[in-house]
Amino acid sequence: MLKGLGGIGDMAKMMKTAQEMQGKMTQMQDELDNIIITGESGAGLVTVTATAKGSLTGLNIDASIFDPNEKEVVEDLILAAIKDAQAKASQRSNSEMQRLQESLGLPADMKLPF
Repeated sequence: MLKGLGGIGDMAKMMKTAQEMQGKMTQMQDELDNIIITGESGAGLVTVTATAKGSLTGLNIDASIFDPNEKEVVEDLILAAIKDAQAKASQRSNSEMQRLQESLGLPADMKLPF
């Protein structure tokens, strides 16, 4: 008599799972803001700190590299440190996403919006 209603239970389960996943993704986004990544260049002469989301939070430049004749070198070192921090932040973010997906029983290679 109510054979067609079997899908309602499945739909409710899917909605609950989707809400759980959304909550965990929101929590992970908040956690990524608190994970600090350090990028460097010039054997540590320039260091950049960033969140795992890629937001730059700090820059430290060793005073020994300040030579007016070497302005381009300093600029290159700063850019290299920023790129290093951003690459590490991206790797960490991807790693955290895979961990979340595995905890939800989803395939590790599934691309979720983020």
